[in-house]
Amino acid sequence: MLRLSKLTDYGTVIMTHLARDPGRIYSAAELAAAIGVAVPTVSKILKTLARHHLLQSLRGANGGYLLARPPEHISIAQVIDAMEGPAGMTECSVAAGLCAQEGLCAIRANWQSINRVIFMALNSVTLADMAQPVLHTVDIGALHARGARAAS
Repeated sequence: MLRLSKLTDYGTVIMTHLARDPGRIYSAAELAAAIGVAVPTVSKILKTLARHHLLQSLRGANGGYLLARPPEHISIAQVIDAMEGPAGMTECSVAAGLCAQEGLCAIRANWQSINRVIFMALNSVTLADMAQPVLHTVDIGALHARGARAAS
């Protein structure tokens, strides 16, 4: 089963909350209360997202955090990448040279194809999409066809 870490899950919830009112500045305490997660955990996530330029951090009495870009310009893939690093089903699907069996592996290309489809699906969903009451469906078949054309 594919599963995101709890911190990444919380990160997507925080970013989606911010996307619902993108110009508003939120404190860590406000966000923690809104999503029901402890302030230290929320603070850790906010710092990570700000370090990856997805959030803007403002200091001072009226400081806090807001989205660094409009919600339609931030994808779920970018949030996952900021929280966990490059998403990959297997070591070899992230980058070459990470697996000792790479030269002998007969299924590496298949894993890379699967990884590409998953990435394209995650990259096609923005924070603006997530902020909607119901997410539009993602046509996996169209994504796979687009990935196959890009690979050839």
